[in-house]
Amino acid sequence: MTSPFTPVKLGEIKLANRLAMAPMTRSRAGVGEIATPMMAEYYRQRASAGLIVSEGIQPSAVAQGYVNTPGLHTREQVESWRQVTEAVHTEGGVIFAQLMHAGRVGHPDVRGGLLPEAPSAVAAPGQSFTASGLKDNPVPNVMSEEDIEGALRDLARAARNAIEAGFDGVELHGANGYLPQQFLCARANLRTDRWGGPSTANRIRFAVEAVRAIAGAVGPERTALRVSPGSTILGIEEDNPEELYLALFAELAGDGLAFMDVAEKVGMRPITERLREAWSGTLVLNPHRDETPLPPHEAVRDALESVGADVVALGAAWLANPDLADRVSTAGPYNAPDRATFYGGDHRGYIDYPHST
Repeated sequence: MTSPFTPVKLGEIKLANRLAMAPMTRSRAGVGEIATPMMAEYYRQRASAGLIVSEGIQPSAVAQGYVNTPGLHTREQVESWRQVTEAVHTEGGVIFAQLMHAGRVGHPDVRGGLLPEAPSAVAAPGQSFTASGLKDNPVPNVMSEEDIEGALRDLARAARNAIEAGFDGVELHGANGYLPQQFLCARANLRTDRWGGPSTANRIRFAVEAVRAIAGAVGPERTALRVSPGSTILGIEEDNPEELYLALFAELAGDGLAFMDVAEKVGMRPITERLREAWSGTLVLNPHRDETPLPPHEAVRDALESVGADVVALGAAWLANPDLADRVSTAGPYNAPDRATFYGGDHRGYIDYPHST
């Protein structure tokens, strides 16, 4: 059995253990979408994870989908992240920045009045939170070829900014209904040009080009991609996700990426297993085999043994247990996460979870 406490390498980066803190939106950025001292403390507390992947960070103003989420596209934002990366590194941790373009998700009120942009004029279902309450998601602007190229440039620029700010690498958020997955989804992507249509090669094109734009900016060994095959979050419906993601993994197989990060959805374990077989590089897995989640130590063991993951990413368990690595080693006990404080607010439910005694 592979121990979760055996070191592993991501390219040239050595992780102290195989436990990763998954990216989680916390909506506690400061004015100007900057990282704050409280955010630095939050990540510092959890630096015993072998790998931390940050919350989603918008690469441009139009990419923002939610209130109080941080950016990496202004000088002030770049400088603000140094306190976070320095705090993690002081504790011996490794941290990747997750770049997240929300695409059609979110309201103009959180984008400085800008309409969201997306592959097609198909609104995300439901409503989004704004500073003045819930509002219907609008029909987005259809991205032109120039808009698509601009989004790729924004991702590359934000990736360079991330490395300048001290991050060890960059992960593209291609999961959970955001822009790369909108291109993958035939119901969100109604295009008939080279970025869409029935062709699998066309529908994976944006994700591939976005990964390569980031890799071209910071090096493939510092670049990763997160995917969520079969996800239905935010109105996503994928036709034949196994074919789609096997094609995506095959296209990127020779690029020398640091890792692929699979956010598993309930019922998708067979696809996870096929992707593990197909991907010879490092695989990070955020496991969700069943509706009822396993205790963290059992989820980690299952992902390592049953799937053969190299690194296991957990989300809410790290949120509620800043010393999760120690707790996994003793099979608990675990703090329960307070869902009422997941998004926004102050230090409560953020940096005040107790360590084990």
